[in-house]
Amino acid sequence: MQRLDLYGTDKTMDITEPELLAAIRKVLSGAGPEVRVGVGDDAAVVAPGSGELVLTTDVMVEGTHFRRGLTTARDLGSKAMNVSLSDIAAMAASPRYALCALTLSDRVDAAWVMELFGGMREACDEHALWLVGGNLTRGSDISIAITVVGEVAPGRALLRSGARPGDEIVVTGSLGGAAAGRRLVEGTEHRGLGAAERDAVQRFMRPTARIGEAAVMARGGARSMIDVSDGLALDLSRLCEAGGVGARIDAERVPIHEAATLEDALDGGEDYEVLAAISDGSEASAEMRRTFGVELSPIGVITEDLGLVLVDPAGSERPLDPAGWDPFA
Repeated sequence: MQRLDLYGTDKTMDITEPELLAAIRKVLSGAGPEVRVGVGDDAAVVAPGSGELVLTTDVMVEGTHFRRGLTTARDLGSKAMNVSLSDIAAMAASPRYALCALTLSDRVDAAWVMELFGGMREACDEHALWLVGGNLTRGSDISIAITVVGEVAPGRALLRSGARPGDEIVVTGSLGGAAAGRRLVEGTEHRGLGAAERDAVQRFMRPTARIGEAAVMARGGARSMIDVSDGLALDLSRLCEAGGVGARIDAERVPIHEAATLEDALDGGEDYEVLAAISDGSEASAEMRRTFGVELSPIGVITEDLGLVLVDPAGSERPLDPAGWDPFA
């Protein structure tokens, strides 16, 4: 990480930047054999693999993506890493390395920063990747920008554009839990927290990228994938637009989280499940259930007619508006 003179006048940061960087290095795991130079120099050096590189970056900004008073630093660190990892999963790639560009406000101290990196370390350990560097700076609000480099066999990255009419539309896990969890955390709903509500809060606070599950789907014949970050309807519309196709969704088959509603599942966002178009999902479904204990639910079909159609339990059809979470709204 680059050395910057940031903390000399910051009275809430009780250590210098070099001391903070040294502490961060202790929190992070040791580098793997392919990492020649990790955290602490001007740039990382890694040995290239034999596949194609898949690169993604995402940023979480205080006030837009999170409120510091409603999350722990450890949960926030884990979530920031998993948000970028989810994009790697959607390409059917394996994560290798990560970088973090962190902007700190004067409202946090060194202990908060260490907890943040502790959450990142946990996410890295879970998905077998190395955090090899990044940058520290100071600003009015906290922002966490994570870049992840993944690897996939040559020509095997799954794109949004591969869906074809007649393909089955499938999705991992359940949808809407994060939206329900967000309401509970923000206190707009006042009810006792049962098991379903606690799980919803966990899904919002600390999602997990479906790296292994996406690999199973790719082996099982998926033609196209996207992660559900902004809501099922919006992300499905993106997949369909890329392939020049449409989709017909059966509302009764959408796997709605126990604490959520159909609207949460369609428009809530932040579920970070994987949505795919696949010729026949039965083999992938069986392997996923056996290996990960996760359901792969068929929810509809890709159509030649453009646009999204939702079929209600009575069989009536209506256009499905691709609403969802928009950071510019």
